[in-house]
Amino acid sequence: MDYEKIIHAFVDPFIENPDSLMIREMPSESEKEIIILVVANQNDTARLIGRKGVVADALREVISIAGKLENKRIHLKFESFDEENKDED
Repeated sequence: MDYEKIIHAFVDPFIENPDSLMIREMPSESEKEIIILVVANQNDTARLIGRKGVVADALREVISIAGKLENKRIHLKFESFDEENKDED
């Protein structure tokens, strides 16, 4: 199953700059576990997480249901591009 495509379908309407969005599957220690990293600029990351994490929780719930179809556990992590740039200043 293409989890990146599923996440794009839900996430793209929320963000202002879809071109800066990066969704990658990260290596995992277990075959039954998948880690997906969602990286965007700081404002878009804040939108994707939502107040009190409500949007992020909803996205995690949807993607976990998709993972259950393949008997896999999906971990969705959010990061911001802007955090990396702060170290350079």
